[in-house]
Amino acid sequence: MNRLLIATNNQGKVREIKKILDGVYGEILSLKDAGITVEVVEDGNSFYENARKKAVEISALADCDVLADDSGLCVDALGGAPGIYSARFAGEGATDEENNSKLADLIKKVPQDRRQAKFVCAMVMARGGRELMHVEGEVYGEILTRPRGEGGFGYDPLFYVERYGKTFGELDADVKNRISHRARALAGIKEALHA
Repeated sequence: MNRLLIATNNQGKVREIKKILDGVYGEILSLKDAGITVEVVEDGNSFYENARKKAVEISALADCDVLADDSGLCVDALGGAPGIYSARFAGEGATDEENNSKLADLIKKVPQDRRQAKFVCAMVMARGGRELMHVEGEVYGEILTRPRGEGGFGYDPLFYVERYGKTFGELDADVKNRISHRARALAGIKEALHA
């Protein structure tokens, strides 16, 4: 297990995964690092289905383990939205700022005590076109009406964790990498690899 390919072009995810899995693999590559330009259409109905599709399709092209995740934000008062559409909540090709702006506008209409949300991460490890394992991680918080913090990516500046009194955008990267949905899913991956 000396090489791992992370099936994403999202550099924020790549940084987090590399940091958390440091020492588990000798080399961790992104799709860009590996020169793979395939776009996998994420047309599943769940985070798991999308992660599985990416992992299985990309692993058929690679000669190493492939890890794919699909993750997003689920806001209770919005019926679980943006959910699997988190990356394109404000439309196809939307920026983090546009997605955050849309979410902040919608959440302003929701009473403060009903702004609970969770980040969900489904991860699938595959090799040679076959799924090897699947894990999920979640972290709970609430949505703010204004972004806070310059760190992280995606909805991090709006996702407030009461225990720390900070958003994911304000939290130190090391703290976030211990408590996040992605960290919890990766802990499951590490545990399975060492079993």
